[in-house]
Amino acid sequence: MKHEIRVCMGSSCFARGNMNNLELIENFISENNLETTLELVGAHCQNECENGPHIFIDNEKYDEVNEEKLQKILEGLR
Repeated sequence: MKHEIRVCMGSSCFARGNMNNLELIENFISENNLETTLELVGAHCQNECENGPHIFIDNEKYDEVNEEKLQKILEGLR
């Protein structure tokens, strides 16, 4: 099954950490050779900026995603 990871590209989420989260995800995919099982795409602003940054995996929304939280989420996708 191929998982879809959507990263909110809204200015608030991007400034709050999704710029770094995006790089982390790209590195995780590359380092683990997961290009065929994980699809990375951008998402439009969700208008819930106070809870950002947001990342979606297979339509499940994760709020206030920081590096530590993201590492745990990504490990679950292996």
